[in-house]
Amino acid sequence: MITIDIDAFVAATLAEDLGTLGDITSLAVIPADARFTGVMDSRDPIVVAGLDLAEAFFRSLDPTVRIERLVEDGQQVAAGTELMRLEGLARAMLTAERSALNTMQHLSGIATMTRRYVDELRGTGATLLDTRKTIPGLRVLEKYATRMGGAQNHRMGLWDAAMIKD
Repeated sequence: MITIDIDAFVAATLAEDLGTLGDITSLAVIPADARFTGVMDSRDPIVVAGLDLAEAFFRSLDPTVRIERLVEDGQQVAAGTELMRLEGLARAMLTAERSALNTMQHLSGIATMTRRYVDELRGTGATLLDTRKTIPGLRVLEKYATRMGGAQNHRMGLWDAAMIKD
């Protein structure tokens, strides 16, 4: 099975967002020592996926951040459910926020849709398998999300199993 280097993924994602100048808005308006307390919650009913990655984004920019995880990946939650509480340096939290949220939204969206299909198949004896039709570079994460939704992984790559299609 392929694994992902979470630190490398986080670093590449943040580098893409920060460019060479960093978060110029936060640097301009937020004092360096300002603290932030916040909550990440769900706007819709979802199956949660990507909490480890979200935490990694925040920790990469503020190693002292305090994070209280309130749910677990794979858990189905109602709209408005608090997923995690954060307390850390305001600049770091705001700089990491969009990358953390976008990643969690993407993975939770996959997990949520997968769970809907798994629920529809319940009692039929069928098993939902995922495919290799993933966004390049995100395969491991997207396949993780399908597992959180209740599907099983099929092939991770062309090397994993022979498959002849008509």
